[in-house]
Amino acid sequence: MPQFLLFCIGGVIGFVVDAGVLRLLVSGLQMNAYAARLLSFLCAATATWLWNRHSTFRGTRRYGLLGEWGRYLLAMSGGFAVNYAAYAFLYAFFPLVQRYPELGVAAGSIAGLAVNYLSSRWWIYRRDAR
Repeated sequence: MPQFLLFCIGGVIGFVVDAGVLRLLVSGLQMNAYAARLLSFLCAATATWLWNRHSTFRGTRRYGLLGEWGRYLLAMSGGFAVNYAAYAFLYAFFPLVQRYPELGVAAGSIAGLAVNYLSSRWWIYRRDAR
């Protein structure tokens, strides 16, 4: 399966985790939707890292487990900045997104996709030229 498609499958997994944790925090624990998004991102990024490590970029290892996870979170922070900006804008100005913040998560995920893929492909899981 092409690498980008596998990355997108991981993105869907990340979206489900992100939206699910966000819903739990906002509806279940009455947490602020902006702060909750930071925690839901951390959970989603960890889920996508696990998927990408074992499926999308299988076999390519440049760093130890914790080093790779830390770098992955750092690499995803660029995409998250784009993602969070889209989410925050939509949440602030659209009542439908305030009612269903998962819609903002979906829009943000799409907005950050390219940044996340490129940082994963060319930094975290880069193959050495031979």
